[in-house]
Amino acid sequence: MTADAQGPARVKSAGRALEIIDLVAEKGSVSFQDVVDSGLPKSSAHGLLATLVDSGWLEHSPRTRRYRLGLRAWQVGHAYQGHRILLEASHEVMDDMVERVGETVQLARLEGIENVYIAIRPSPKPMRMASTVGMRLHSHATGIGKALLGTLDPEEARRRLEAVALPRLTPNTVTDVGELLRIVARGRELGFTVDDEEFIEGCRCVAVPVTTEAETGVCAAMSVTMPTSRTDGRWPHSMYPVLREGAQRIRRAMGLSGALSP
Repeated sequence: MTADAQGPARVKSAGRALEIIDLVAEKGSVSFQDVVDSGLPKSSAHGLLATLVDSGWLEHSPRTRRYRLGLRAWQVGHAYQGHRILLEASHEVMDDMVERVGETVQLARLEGIENVYIAIRPSPKPMRMASTVGMRLHSHATGIGKALLGTLDPEEARRRLEAVALPRLTPNTVTDVGELLRIVARGRELGFTVDDEEFIEGCRCVAVPVTTEAETGVCAAMSVTMPTSRTDGRWPHSMYPVLREGAQRIRRAMGLSGALSP
Protein backbone atom coordinates (compact mmCIF):
# COMPACT_ATOMS: atom_id res chain seq x y z
CA MET A 1 0.00 0.00 0.00
CA THR A 2 1.41 3.40 -0.95
CA ALA A 3 0.61 6.86 0.26
CA ASP A 4 -0.14 7.97 -3.32
CA ALA A 5 -2.71 5.22 -3.81
CA GLN A 6 -4.40 5.47 -0.44
CA GLY A 7 -3.95 9.13 0.52
CA PRO A 8 -1.35 10.72 2.82
CA ALA A 9 0.72 8.30 4.89
CA ARG A 10 -0.23 8.14 8.58
CA VAL A 11 2.39 8.10 11.34
CA LYS A 12 1.11 5.72 14.01
CA SER A 13 3.19 7.12 16.86
CA ALA A 14 2.03 10.67 16.15
CA GLY A 15 -1.58 9.53 16.17
CA ARG A 16 -1.10 7.73 19.48
CA ALA A 17 0.54 10.78 21.04
CA LEU A 18 -2.44 12.91 20.02
CA GLU A 19 -4.81 10.31 21.46
CA ILE A 20 -3.00 10.58 24.81
CA ILE A 21 -3.31 14.38 24.78
CA ASP A 22 -7.03 14.07 23.99
CA LEU A 23 -7.47 11.58 26.83
CA VAL A 24 -5.73 13.81 29.37
CA ALA A 25 -7.72 16.83 28.19
CA GLU A 26 -10.96 14.89 28.64
CA LYS A 27 -10.14 13.36 32.05
CA GLY A 28 -8.16 16.23 33.59
CA SER A 29 -5.44 13.84 34.76
CA VAL A 30 -4.64 10.19 34.06
CA SER A 31 -2.44 7.41 35.38
CA PHE A 32 -0.18 5.22 33.30
CA GLN A 33 -2.75 2.43 33.62
CA ASP A 34 -5.49 4.77 32.30
CA VAL A 35 -3.42 5.28 29.16
CA VAL A 36 -2.89 1.54 28.71
CA ASP A 37 -6.58 0.84 29.35
CA SER A 38 -7.47 3.29 26.56
CA GLY A 39 -5.94 0.81 24.12
CA LEU A 40 -2.30 1.88 23.90
CA PRO A 41 0.27 -0.95 24.20
CA LYS A 42 2.50 -0.74 27.28
CA SER A 43 5.55 -0.94 25.04
CA SER A 44 4.53 2.34 23.39
CA ALA A 45 3.00 4.11 26.37
CA HIS A 46 6.24 4.58 28.34
CA GLY A 47 8.10 6.19 25.47
CA LEU A 48 5.25 8.38 24.27
CA LEU A 49 4.46 9.67 27.77
CA ALA A 50 8.13 10.46 28.39
CA THR A 51 8.34 12.32 25.08
CA LEU A 52 5.19 14.34 25.81
CA VAL A 53 6.50 15.27 29.27
CA ASP A 54 9.94 16.24 27.94
CA SER A 55 8.36 18.45 25.27
CA GLY A 56 6.03 20.18 27.74
CA TRP A 57 2.76 18.83 26.40
CA LEU A 58 2.18 16.89 29.62
CA GLU A 59 3.29 17.27 33.22
CA HIS A 60 3.91 14.30 35.53
CA SER A 61 3.53 14.36 39.31
CA PRO A 62 5.95 11.96 41.05
CA ARG A 63 3.75 12.13 44.16
CA THR A 64 0.45 11.11 42.52
CA ARG A 65 2.02 9.37 39.50
CA ARG A 66 -0.56 11.07 37.29
CA TYR A 67 -0.25 13.03 34.07
CA ARG A 68 -1.99 16.31 33.24
CA LEU A 69 -1.75 18.85 30.41
CA GLY A 70 1.45 20.86 30.40
CA LEU A 71 2.40 24.44 29.65
CA ARG A 72 2.94 23.71 25.95
CA ALA A 73 -0.71 22.68 25.57
CA TRP A 74 -1.78 25.94 27.21
CA GLN A 75 0.51 27.99 24.92
CA VAL A 76 -0.76 26.34 21.75
CA GLY A 77 -4.37 26.63 22.89
CA HIS A 78 -4.01 30.37 23.44
CA ALA A 79 -2.34 30.77 20.04
CA TYR A 80 -5.34 29.25 18.28
CA GLN A 81 -7.18 31.93 16.29
CA GLY A 82 -9.84 29.87 14.51
CA HIS A 83 -12.85 31.46 16.21
CA ARG A 84 -11.25 34.59 17.70
CA ILE A 85 -13.39 37.01 15.67
CA LEU A 86 -16.55 35.10 16.58
CA LEU A 87 -15.69 35.25 20.29
CA GLU A 88 -14.88 38.96 20.17
CA ALA A 89 -18.20 39.65 18.48
CA SER A 90 -20.18 37.56 20.96
CA HIS A 91 -18.90 38.72 24.38
CA GLU A 92 -21.16 41.73 24.92
CA VAL A 93 -24.11 40.09 23.16
CA MET A 94 -24.06 37.03 25.43
CA ASP A 95 -23.74 39.22 28.54
CA ASP A 96 -26.79 41.21 27.45
CA MET A 97 -28.77 38.05 26.77
CA VAL A 98 -28.10 36.60 30.23
CA GLU A 99 -29.21 39.88 31.77
CA ARG A 100 -32.46 39.77 29.76
CA VAL A 101 -33.48 36.12 30.24
CA GLY A 102 -31.65 35.21 33.45
CA GLU A 103 -30.56 31.86 32.01
CA THR A 104 -27.31 30.31 30.77
CA VAL A 105 -26.23 31.33 27.26
CA GLN A 106 -23.78 29.11 25.37
CA LEU A 107 -21.89 29.37 22.09
CA ALA A 108 -20.58 26.24 20.39
CA ARG A 109 -18.99 25.11 17.16
CA LEU A 110 -19.34 21.79 15.38
CA GLU A 111 -16.49 19.30 15.24
CA GLY A 112 -17.41 16.09 13.50
CA ILE A 113 -20.57 14.99 15.26
CA GLU A 114 -19.95 16.87 18.52
CA ASN A 115 -20.64 20.41 19.64
CA VAL A 116 -17.64 21.99 21.35
CA TYR A 117 -18.48 24.87 23.70
CA ILE A 118 -16.31 27.92 23.06
CA ALA A 119 -18.06 30.54 25.24
CA ILE A 120 -20.47 30.31 28.19
CA ARG A 121 -22.29 32.93 30.23
CA PRO A 122 -23.83 31.18 33.25
CA SER A 123 -27.21 32.01 34.72
CA PRO A 124 -27.04 34.09 37.93
CA LYS A 125 -29.56 31.69 39.47
CA PRO A 126 -28.28 28.93 41.79
CA MET A 127 -29.80 26.07 39.77
CA ARG A 128 -28.18 26.02 36.32
CA MET A 129 -26.49 23.84 33.73
CA ALA A 130 -22.96 22.90 34.83
CA SER A 131 -21.00 23.40 31.62
CA THR A 132 -17.46 24.50 30.80
CA VAL A 133 -15.62 25.93 27.82
CA GLY A 134 -14.06 23.08 25.86
CA MET A 135 -16.77 20.60 26.84
CA ARG A 136 -17.89 18.30 24.01
CA LEU A 137 -21.42 16.94 23.81
CA HIS A 138 -23.34 14.74 21.38
CA SER A 139 -24.99 16.94 18.76
CA HIS A 140 -27.96 14.60 18.27
CA ALA A 141 -29.07 15.05 21.90
CA THR A 142 -28.68 18.83 22.28
CA GLY A 143 -30.55 21.78 20.86
CA ILE A 144 -27.35 23.59 19.96
CA GLY A 145 -26.05 20.44 18.26
CA LYS A 146 -29.14 20.19 16.07
CA ALA A 147 -28.80 23.87 15.14
CA LEU A 148 -25.20 23.15 14.11
CA LEU A 149 -26.23 20.11 12.08
CA GLY A 150 -28.78 22.33 10.37
CA THR A 151 -26.00 24.46 8.87
CA LEU A 152 -24.64 21.42 7.01
CA ASP A 153 -25.78 20.06 3.68
CA PRO A 154 -28.41 17.41 4.57
CA GLU A 155 -26.40 14.61 3.00
CA GLU A 156 -23.30 15.64 4.94
CA ALA A 157 -25.35 15.66 8.14
CA ARG A 158 -26.62 12.17 7.30
CA ARG A 159 -23.10 10.92 6.60
CA ARG A 160 -21.83 12.15 9.97
CA LEU A 161 -24.78 10.80 11.93
CA GLU A 162 -24.61 7.38 10.28
CA ALA A 163 -20.85 7.10 10.87
CA VAL A 164 -21.15 6.79 14.66
CA ALA A 165 -23.26 5.07 17.29
CA LEU A 166 -25.78 7.55 18.73
CA PRO A 167 -26.28 6.86 22.46
CA ARG A 168 -29.68 7.15 24.11
CA LEU A 169 -29.00 9.43 27.08
CA THR A 170 -32.56 9.89 28.37
CA PRO A 171 -35.96 8.45 27.43
CA ASN A 172 -36.43 11.51 25.17
CA THR A 173 -33.20 11.11 23.18
CA VAL A 174 -33.79 10.55 19.46
CA THR A 175 -31.29 8.12 17.95
CA ASP A 176 -32.92 7.24 14.63
CA VAL A 177 -31.00 9.07 11.91
CA GLY A 178 -34.01 9.55 9.65
CA GLU A 179 -36.04 11.10 12.44
CA LEU A 180 -33.13 13.29 13.49
CA LEU A 181 -32.75 14.61 9.96
CA ARG A 182 -36.45 15.46 9.89
CA ILE A 183 -36.11 17.32 13.20
CA VAL A 184 -33.08 19.21 11.88
CA ALA A 185 -34.95 20.12 8.68
CA ARG A 186 -37.91 21.35 10.72
CA GLY A 187 -35.50 23.45 12.75
CA ARG A 188 -34.25 25.11 9.58
CA GLU A 189 -37.83 26.09 8.75
CA LEU A 190 -38.61 27.41 12.23
CA GLY A 191 -35.26 29.10 12.77
CA PHE A 192 -34.54 27.27 16.03
CA THR A 193 -34.04 23.80 17.49
CA VAL A 194 -34.60 22.44 20.99
CA ASP A 195 -33.39 19.95 23.54
CA ASP A 196 -36.45 18.83 25.47
CA GLU A 197 -34.79 16.78 28.21
CA GLU A 198 -32.91 14.78 25.59
CA PHE A 199 -29.42 15.18 27.05
CA ILE A 200 -30.24 15.53 30.76
CA GLU A 201 -33.61 14.95 32.36
CA GLY A 202 -34.87 18.18 33.89
CA CYS A 203 -32.98 20.44 31.46
CA ARG A 204 -34.17 22.19 28.30
CA CYS A 205 -32.54 24.46 25.74
CA VAL A 206 -33.40 26.46 22.63
CA ALA A 207 -30.75 27.19 19.99
CA VAL A 208 -30.20 29.11 16.75
CA PRO A 209 -27.43 28.95 14.14
CA VAL A 210 -25.00 31.89 14.06
CA THR A 211 -22.45 31.26 11.30
CA THR A 212 -21.74 28.61 8.68
CA GLU A 213 -18.44 27.09 7.68
CA ALA A 214 -18.84 28.52 4.18
CA GLU A 215 -19.08 32.06 5.57
CA THR A 216 -16.36 32.13 8.20
CA GLY A 217 -14.72 28.71 8.33
CA VAL A 218 -16.57 28.11 11.61
CA CYS A 219 -19.96 26.44 11.97
CA ALA A 220 -21.38 28.03 15.15
CA ALA A 221 -24.67 28.16 17.07
CA MET A 222 -25.95 29.72 20.30
CA SER A 223 -28.39 28.48 22.93
CA VAL A 224 -30.31 29.43 26.05
CA THR A 225 -30.36 26.58 28.58
CA MET A 226 -32.49 26.30 31.72
CA PRO A 227 -34.04 23.81 34.14
CA THR A 228 -37.36 22.45 32.91
CA SER A 229 -38.95 23.79 36.11
CA ARG A 230 -38.28 27.37 34.93
CA THR A 231 -39.93 26.95 31.53
CA ASP A 232 -43.56 27.87 30.99
CA GLY A 233 -46.29 27.32 28.43
CA ARG A 234 -44.64 29.77 26.02
CA TRP A 235 -41.40 27.77 25.84
CA PRO A 236 -39.56 27.41 23.48
CA HIS A 237 -41.03 30.31 21.47
CA SER A 238 -40.46 32.76 24.34
CA MET A 239 -36.67 32.34 23.99
CA TYR A 240 -36.49 32.57 20.20
CA PRO A 241 -36.71 36.38 19.75
CA VAL A 242 -33.81 36.96 22.16
CA LEU A 243 -31.69 34.30 20.47
CA ARG A 244 -32.49 35.53 16.96
CA GLU A 245 -31.64 39.12 17.88
CA GLY A 246 -28.40 38.00 19.56
CA ALA A 247 -27.33 35.97 16.53
CA GLN A 248 -28.04 38.91 14.22
CA ARG A 249 -25.98 41.25 16.42
CA ILE A 250 -23.04 38.84 16.33
CA ARG A 251 -23.29 38.50 12.57
CA ARG A 252 -23.36 42.27 12.09
CA ALA A 253 -20.33 42.68 14.34
CA MET A 254 -18.51 40.12 12.16
CA GLY A 255 -19.44 42.00 8.99
CA LEU A 256 -21.92 39.36 7.82
CA SER A 257 -25.14 40.41 6.15
CA GLY A 258 -28.55 38.91 6.64
CA ALA A 259 -29.64 36.29 9.16
CA LEU A 260 -29.53 32.51 9.12
CA SER A 261 -32.91 32.31 10.88
CA PRO A 262 -36.22 33.04 9.15
